[in-house]
Amino acid sequence: MSENPDGTPTGPQPEPIRFFGTTWLNHDNGYGLRRAGVAVGSLAAAAAGCFVLRFAYQGLAIADVGGFVSILVVAMFAICSAIAFRRTWQGYARRPDPATEASLRSLKGIGFIGSLLAYFFRSLTEAPGEKLRRSEYETALTQYERRRHSRTGNPAARKKPPKRRRSN
Repeated sequence: MSENPDGTPTGPQPEPIRFFGTTWLNHDNGYGLRRAGVAVGSLAAAAAGCFVLRFAYQGLAIADVGGFVSILVVAMFAICSAIAFRRTWQGYARRPDPATEASLRSLKGIGFIGSLLAYFFRSLTEAPGEKLRRSEYETALTQYERRRHSRTGNPAARKKPPKRRRSN
């Protein structure tokens, strides 16, 4: 990629990823350590979330709300976590629809453990969202190079085709 005379790069720039910035592009500046840290952090956050949910469940047991309510609460967290896991995992492969994401925000908030586990499992292989952003960046670079090479040269110096005379 070329640079302007003032040192700023031209063309498409890589999109930063949370906790990684643009280190995902060349896997430099502590990328491996960041991935390990993100994996450990997301797993620890999921474990802490499970611990908090355990206290909430014990609170329901102490309140003696009954077996039906307890089963509903456990089922709600399990289903919401499964949906949140799936939606988060799919978000690493393609850009999610903003309207759908907005409508599922509360569901993903309830199933936060599923989202954290998806983040953990994805960070074992790559920075979460790296594959998607890499393909988008490479596509943007290819398009930029194609446009740039098709415009080389001085357009004023191009030879114009001779004008055709009209015959009467």
